[in-house]
Amino acid sequence: MDGLTVSNLNTVLRTGETATQVRNDKINSESVDNPNQGVKSFSQTLKDAVNNVNQLQVKSDVEMQRLATGKTKNIPEVMIAAEKADISFKLLMQVRNKIIDAYQEVMKMQV
Repeated sequence: MDGLTVSNLNTVLRTGETATQVRNDKINSESVDNPNQGVKSFSQTLKDAVNNVNQLQVKSDVEMQRLATGKTKNIPEVMIAAEKADISFKLLMQVRNKIIDAYQEVMKMQV
């Protein structure tokens, strides 16, 4: 049984169906030949998260440069972009720390 994940929640919000209906539709639509079709690996999900944080950082830098050069006067927009980048970076660092902690715990296990 799948829990409510981010991808499931996005589908629920987009389609207006319940999580059970989305899960049943997904089970019915999966082909027998490739059961993992459309499922991202952990490494791909992590790469996507890092790329998203990087894009927010770049956008923040561009907005700050535009403010510094006088091309924009919208200070709240620049501050919002900077805060989004900062919060997403802090979240990514916390996820990284949890992954490292989990790895270290696995390495401590006796085989």
